[in-house]
Parts: sequence; structure tokens; C-alpha cells
Amino acid sequence: MAQSGVNLGLRGCKEAKIDDKGRLKLPTSFRADIEATWNTPSVYLTCDDAAGQYVRIYPMPVWEGIEERLLKMPSTDPARRKFTRWTSFWGQADEIDGQGRLLIQPHLRESAAMQGDVVVLAQSHFLEVWNRERFVGQTDALRLNDDDYRRLAEFQI
Repeated sequence: MAQSGVNLGLRGCKEAKIDDKGRLKLPTSFRADIEATWNTPSVYLTCDDAAGQYVRIYPMPVWEGIEERLLKMPSTDPARRKFTRWTSFWGQADEIDGQGRLLIQPHLRESAAMQGDVVVLAQSHFLEVWNRERFVGQTDALRLNDDDYRRLAEFQI
């Protein structure tokens, strides 16, 4: 548990593979962290990007918390509508099976190029899965710039 009292849960990056049936073999450490921190094998797989370039995996209690916060926003709020629309379109509930696998639904699997080698990036309370080649191809666009560093400095990072 962090000093602030917030459990930060997931950290780091692991390489993984998508099998021929479209299943992600979740890295063992991430699976253990999800089950230990959130006491569940239940997850929600989705993407908040209209293009569906990656897969996000939320432990179900984290996703339910997001849904609760969304309900506090007016249903007509454009940001809520866009977020809900895309996360519903790409989304599916699933459970990590006994072998640590998750099935990525076909239309998200195709859009996100979920085949072969992938990288699984921990984002504290969720995981982000990218096709390895696609992610590496974006490294220049993802580099931190001076504005990013200034923004992080505002939070003493």
C-alpha cells in the first residue's frame, strides 16, 4: 500500500502472446496482482479509443467504480456519451480462466491487431495491451516533451 493509502496495484511491462484463438495469456505477475488486489478473476476488456488501437483490461471492481462515476455525470454530457459509446462498443466482461487466459472479442482483436507478440503495460488500476510492432512504431510520438515535463512537475513528479 502506498503512503497515501491508495493501492497502486499494477506496475511495469511484460511481453505476451495472443494465441490462434484470440486469447491473451495474461502474464502471471499481473494475474496474481489482479486476484490479490481486487479479489476477483473478473475483468472488463475494452478500448476508449474510437479506432480501437489497443485493449484495456480493467479488474471488474475498478470498472464498476468508473461506471458509478459516469452515472454522476449528466447523460447528455458529450464526453460521457463518447466514452460510454466506445467502451461499450469495444467492451466485454470476462474472467481470467484457470490457465490465465482472456478472450479478446473478434472486432476489437482485429482493430487492435491483437495477434502474435503483444506488450502488456500496467497503468496502476488497469492494463493496456498493444500489438508490439504498433506500439514500438509510435515511440517517437509517445516521447515526453518539455510541456509534459512541466505538467508532471506540477504534481512533483
